[in-house]
Amino acid sequence: MAIQDLVPDSIPGQQVTDPAALHGLRQYIANLCQVQHTRFPGSQPVSFTQDSLDLLEQRDFWVCEKSNGVRVMVLIMSNPETSQEIYLIDRNDKYYMNTEVYFPRHDSFENLQTDTLLDAELVIDVDPESGQHVLRLLLFDCLVVNGENIMHKPLLSRYGRLREFVVAPHLHFHKVSGPQMLARQPFEIKLKPQELAYGIEAVFKNHLPKLQHGNDGLIFTCAESAYTPGTDPYILKWKPPEENSIDFKLQLRFPAKLDSPDHADYTQKPIFALYESGGYEGDRFFDILAVSDEEWSRMKSTGEQYDGRVVECVWNSAEQNWKILRFRDDKRQGNFKDIVQKIIQSIQDGVEAPALIERAYAIRKAFKARAQERASGARPLQVIPPAPQPIHVAAEDAAVPYLPLPSMSPFVTRPTALRLNVE
Repeated sequence: MAIQDLVPDSIPGQQVTDPAALHGLRQYIANLCQVQHTRFPGSQPVSFTQDSLDLLEQRDFWVCEKSNGVRVMVLIMSNPETSQEIYLIDRNDKYYMNTEVYFPRHDSFENLQTDTLLDAELVIDVDPESGQHVLRLLLFDCLVVNGENIMHKPLLSRYGRLREFVVAPHLHFHKVSGPQMLARQPFEIKLKPQELAYGIEAVFKNHLPKLQHGNDGLIFTCAESAYTPGTDPYILKWKPPEENSIDFKLQLRFPAKLDSPDHADYTQKPIFALYESGGYEGDRFFDILAVSDEEWSRMKSTGEQYDGRVVECVWNSAEQNWKILRFRDDKRQGNFKDIVQKIIQSIQDGVEAPALIERAYAIRKAFKARAQERASGARPLQVIPPAPQPIHVAAEDAAVPYLPLPSMSPFVTRPTALRLNVE
């Protein structure tokens, strides 16, 4: 299997299933983050468009590679009975407890870190010499550290706290305690490197080719903005336009039996319906995924369950059809309808890598000018507050119509009829 296709298929640790314990943990995080909900607290990027180039000039941004991994939040807390507990939280808001990971305090090596919430992703790194697979946790942001909420601070400060207060003490502990303690960990821990946005050419030429795990783009994060739970317009997800993907819920719609119209005929090829999330409205039909007879035979031979799973798809303009890249079992719903429209815009109005590199000089010039103004006191740093969030809670059990509705996709040039005669 190619490095690009290697993604962790499970999250290490013991899953918390007790409803009371889950409620307590979610409320605990809500209190740490000072928010009024108990949903997954992580920020989400928006897709990169032509307008994003102007934003990179107007504000200080950092850039890092977009790993092909699994997004998790990391909760560090102390328990009088078990000393320290580490929870990994996935996008589905499932909690996995790990007890073989140790985070000492930065100011007292003997004392435990607690009341800390981090942003991270799990990746599978492949050693270029031995070919050995290594599960690594890449930390890239810090929301709360030792009970102090720093979400209102800019990324520059949060990343500094993460490096000095969390990662450095952890690495020092393993340096002095020896390899046996490190071997007990279910994953290695590293700080995800960041670069100034105008260093984009070096990222393409030097950083990306040396990666030991899959990569599917870049992430630009504003260094001046506060942490936003939910969609953050100051976190930009860049991919080549043809690689921009959308996560859909896939529903298989089988035709009725000829001799029993009230029952589905599972021996026939179904219609592959792609659904976006409508929040309170439930899943909304978006488009049809055309599948050939050959492809349908191959899909059946794998034994995989397709119906009801979230799939990551890209648009193939040559074939005028969607293509499934992979399953997204870390998600319960497809992308929210507003996010889908933004990704569509990014596909239609995308930025190629050469255009991004070409803009680097102007981005650097503007960055240096702001730095000079701040040094002289003419322009003090003003932190961009968290973006307001729309209310769109996923309706897990929303009813889905048996037959697809007319396509919502702006790409569709083939007939959207694909409608069955059910009269």
